[in-house]
Amino acid sequence: MRQMENLRVFHDVARALTSTLELEPLLHAIMTKMADFFGPERWSLMMVDEETNELYYALSAGMNSDKLETLRVKMGEGVAGWVAETGNPLVVPDVRLDKHWARFARQHPDLHLRSIACLPIRCGEHTLGVMQLHNSSLDLLPEYSISFLRVLCDYAAIALQNARHMKLINRLSITDDCTGLFNSRHLYTLLSEQIAEITDPQIIPIHPHFSLVFLDLDRFKKINDTHGHLVGSRLLGEVGTLLKRAIGPQHKAFRYGGDEFVVLLRGLDKPDAAALVKQVRQKLNEAEFLTREGLAVSVTASFGVATYPQDGSTLHGIIRSADTMMYRVKNSTRDDIAIAHGEAHPGDSFTEKAPPLRAEA
Repeated sequence: MRQMENLRVFHDVARALTSTLELEPLLHAIMTKMADFFGPERWSLMMVDEETNELYYALSAGMNSDKLETLRVKMGEGVAGWVAETGNPLVVPDVRLDKHWARFARQHPDLHLRSIACLPIRCGEHTLGVMQLHNSSLDLLPEYSISFLRVLCDYAAIALQNARHMKLINRLSITDDCTGLFNSRHLYTLLSEQIAEITDPQIIPIHPHFSLVFLDLDRFKKINDTHGHLVGSRLLGEVGTLLKRAIGPQHKAFRYGGDEFVVLLRGLDKPDAAALVKQVRQKLNEAEFLTREGLAVSVTASFGVATYPQDGSTLHGIIRSADTMMYRVKNSTRDDIAIAHGEAHPGDSFTEKAPPLRAEA
């Protein structure tokens, strides 16, 4: 009877793995089956933050979720940290029979610990997360309990790996290889979402506007002709990095094509957008590029700025307005910013001509 129940659990989890690649419902299905089988009073699934190498709570039940949201556990710290760091499972059917964990239970009376089951979720030698069960019905032999939980952890590892692969594929599909910025396809996606959010009658948007910036590097062809396309590509990458840092994480930068870039300034009206673009232009003008190649290239750009919905109430309308402003500068002074002011006033020069640069690029 127990074997049939085990097979049913494995079948249900396997079916969930093949039905969707969405990570959260997959993990929730695995943990729910585990909880149904072992009946823990509290359970949690902790995942490893690859940037900080700390554990955080991804899913939990029977615990104070508000406190867990910001809680981080270092590798080697506590039960979960030790299991994550060593890769070894820990199953204690009765903490009263183990001196170490009996002392731990007394030191943490708020946990009301009677039994502990904590297993690592691993892919090869790499720990992806930790599965924890407190006060489970571990009436089976410990070895059997570990084996059964190991299988569920393997399923969880498959789900995590699948999700990571999908995340990587998605990131590659929206990223420009040369600069590391988003590509034009993703620009259209984000603009559509931004406009839909603003125009949705059921939502009162926090910011009923955004600004779009087109910029084209001045005389970029001269770099390619002088130093070759490989150096030119490296220059585009360095400019992309500067743009990303200059606008901050709340805004998005894209490579539109060739030496043309786009910046989406979320929530910024025309005055705020103009002020930020002026700062970006100044940082671009002051920077020296390609120093690792033994060069010290200075770059200027032609900027065009438009604000939704004043300068375009549709996706293509706002793009056309910003693009038109950029070409207004590109076909005249270059190294300047033009701001759209609605259909009646297609654009005005915003900044004074910049002082001569150290070297023309």
